Amino acid sequence: MTGIFKAFFRAEPGQLVRFGEKRFRITHLLSVDSVLAVDLQTHESQRLRVESITPVPPDELVESRSEVDRDLAHFSKEEWAEAQRRFTAIKPLLESSLRTRAMTDKLAEKERIHASTLYKWLKVYQAAGHVSALVPEKRGRKNGTLLLRDEQEKVISSAIEDVYLSKQRHTKQEVVDEVIRRCRLAKIDAPHANTVRNRIASIEPAQALRRRGFKDVARNRHEAIQGQFPGATHPFTVVQIDHTEADIILVDEVHRRPIGRPWVTLAIDVYSRMVAGVYVTFEKPAAISVGMCLAQAICPKREYMAELGIGGEWPVWGTMSVVHSDNGKEFRGNMLKRACEEYGIDLQWRPVTLPHFGGHIERLMGTMANQLRKLPGATFSNPQQRRGYDSEAMAALTIKEFENHLVDFIVNVYHQRLHSELGMPPKHKWSLGVLGDATSTGTGVFPMPEDPLRIHLDFMPFFERSVQQYGIQIDNITYYDPVLDPYIGAMDPNNPKAKREFLVRRDPRDISKVYFLDPKDGRYTALPYRNIGYPAMSAWELREVQARLKAEGRRGVDENLIFEALERLRSKVEEAKQKSKAARRQATRNPAASKHHFPKFAASPSPPSTTDSEPMIEADPFDQPIRPFDEVSLVR
Repeated sequence: MTGIFKAFFRAEPGQLVRFGEKRFRITHLLSVDSVLAVDLQTHESQRLRVESITPVPPDELVESRSEVDRDLAHFSKEEWAEAQRRFTAIKPLLESSLRTRAMTDKLAEKERIHASTLYKWLKVYQAAGHVSALVPEKRGRKNGTLLLRDEQEKVISSAIEDVYLSKQRHTKQEVVDEVIRRCRLAKIDAPHANTVRNRIASIEPAQALRRRGFKDVARNRHEAIQGQFPGATHPFTVVQIDHTEADIILVDEVHRRPIGRPWVTLAIDVYSRMVAGVYVTFEKPAAISVGMCLAQAICPKREYMAELGIGGEWPVWGTMSVVHSDNGKEFRGNMLKRACEEYGIDLQWRPVTLPHFGGHIERLMGTMANQLRKLPGATFSNPQQRRGYDSEAMAALTIKEFENHLVDFIVNVYHQRLHSELGMPPKHKWSLGVLGDATSTGTGVFPMPEDPLRIHLDFMPFFERSVQQYGIQIDNITYYDPVLDPYIGAMDPNNPKAKREFLVRRDPRDISKVYFLDPKDGRYTALPYRNIGYPAMSAWELREVQARLKAEGRRGVDENLIFEALERLRSKVEEAKQKSKAARRQATRNPAASKHHFPKFAASPSPPSTTDSEPMIEADPFDQPIRPFDEVSLVR
């Protein structure tokens, strides 16, 4: 477009600029005040200061575009062969210090062309200095050539400026109508409607979006994601976390029939691109998903991988400085906020409408999605790709098998292979960041959590309850253990008139026990149902039962009614499992239906004391025997 005034000029790769009397094309940004540009005449690169260059005027852009080099890879075999033929024809003239007309005529006769053509090729080559200048130009009108009269172009430009590039967001047809109207008033021939539409199409997309009031869309679509995330200079300085619904249908454990798509929560270390944590569930994203993923990111993964039966190394643990997430409500709960504060983690939310800040986790999600498309039952990313493929009929993996495949791919493929942006595998980058090398200092090995169970509990939902003679009650269900006896009827030390409340944690996946924080030693103790004959259930099942009891008009609900309703619910689900996908999905909410990957060990014993004469040798955390899970339990 011509005739549009620009208040600011952006120096960026691809931009055509003037420096003195010469024209250049910017190829690289060297610093905040200098660029690298190629001379359009000599094709030599030169460093230019930004304040010394000016944009090429609009009326010269068409001519300048024709001078911009094509990359060698863009020439066809035929074009390059013709350029070589022409160069061979003029080569004797280039090598001769004395060029005569007779010599030229003889060469032209040999090539079966006119001597003037040979002189033309010679002139083109000498001006350009490279063989590609001899590639024949394509016949026809060059792209960008304007054939309208100047007054017609000005009418189109003014109409686009006034009508299309405004926040009123007029349509292209309305611009066409306005051009016709203005041409009629100016008593000049109106251009064809397609010509006006072509001028609109030639506008830079980002500029059109911004001028039409879509600044956020322009930024999200056209501004580059920053390759170097601010502050991510070492391992665990910044961790990004997000969820995605996996593009695959899974089956239930019993009937192996379709049950639905799982949700995957992933955490990634921005510095090294190592996956720090993963959590898989059928439940929609919630605080428990975030908490369990972060707890796993902080803790060693060996027990988890042993339970999945996966070999390999996943040497990521420790507390991160910053956790970066989107603005979902599951990231803003009190439980998550308090747990992050406990471990000195700065929980930050991605600025609204700025997905660039989540670029690393989004690329990881894309990598995982590509891998999942190879599995039976894949739904692909859209119906077009899925056409002819029955995802439910092909579904074959249970949630456990899916999680096994996902973790195996992360540990033994993704972490090990070359990362295009890092120039090395994520695992090697993590190692460099931790151990350092000849040119950089590493962080040192991160401290190992002494009590992984405690960390998982700290990221679980919590309640504050007083201790009664019958124990502690949460959601009309009573829990008891003799450890509560010293606190029955305890009063708040800061308010003698109020009952003292104690911190209790609960795993929503299995509420058959809760975890009581004993103020004497600061450790958690598992509290079972007071009536240990009741079956285990999940918080999701409890909500379903409570909703049904409310619909039945039951008041004064106690735990007997709750577990009677639970039995009825499970009976109906069992009857419907073979017929209903929803019923099979509901059945997975029964804690007995699946085994959760949850630490079953207590605090590690303190290392033996050492003396100066017997220095302690640090043990390799990956060179220790794996304990059978039956040998470990909670310490009361």
